[in-house]
Amino acid sequence: MIDRSMIGKRLGTRSIDVERGRLRLFAKVIGETNPLYTDDAAAREAGHRALPVPPTFLFCLEIDAFDSVGTAKLTGLDASRILHGEQKFTYHAMAYAGDTLTFDVTVADVYEKKGGALDFLVKDTRVTNQDGVHIADLRGIVVQRNG
Repeated sequence: MIDRSMIGKRLGTRSIDVERGRLRLFAKVIGETNPLYTDDAAAREAGHRALPVPPTFLFCLEIDAFDSVGTAKLTGLDASRILHGEQKFTYHAMAYAGDTLTFDVTVADVYEKKGGALDFLVKDTRVTNQDGVHIADLRGIVVQRNG
């Protein structure tokens, strides 16, 4: 069982740069064909200052900033037994190539299901850019299978 005293614990903040090449690769990998996400001129023509960050890309950046093994260590999870359970995004502003995004993660809840066979850790993450603009709130659920 995950220690319920983890609820409310801040796991820290990490910052990461949004790289143009990674945005283009992500668009290609997910099959995004809208040039808004791959072509600087198309993005500017659409009113953006640079390539915009696609909606689910923040999840990738959060994983880069807080790797699964590191998060497991911070929360007492067994990295060999964890699964990604759920992800939710609430957007407040656009993020762009060239931005530096800061992820501030807090444990929002801990609970179990199936008589303790599964533990759930709910993380809330506030994302801001280099100017302090609130970009998004992320909620992620990590599931740990117990022996």
